[in-house]
Amino acid sequence: MLKNFRTYNLAAELYRLCVELKLEKHLMEQLKRASLSVVLNLAEGSAKPTAKDRAKFYAIAFGSLRETQAILELGNTEAELKAKADNVAAHLYRLCRA
Repeated sequence: MLKNFRTYNLAAELYRLCVELKLEKHLMEQLKRASLSVVLNLAEGSAKPTAKDRAKFYAIAFGSLRETQAILELGNTEAELKAKADNVAAHLYRLCRA
């Protein structure tokens, strides 16, 4: 189903890494929600029949990814994880512009 959707797979990997972090409780809760939202909106958007419908969900995923990046920055997380988030952002940006 989604195994060939590279952006989804990268977002799912990012989510799995995010939930393993040790952050303050309020940041961790928001990070889990935001990073999960990226994955779920990509999955839902990929099932939409029109490009316009898909673009709407991909844009929501992109917004959630930016939220994820902000939390990673505020939590002073390692550069490698921030780079993974940047990579997902680049993929999402291209999806939103396609």
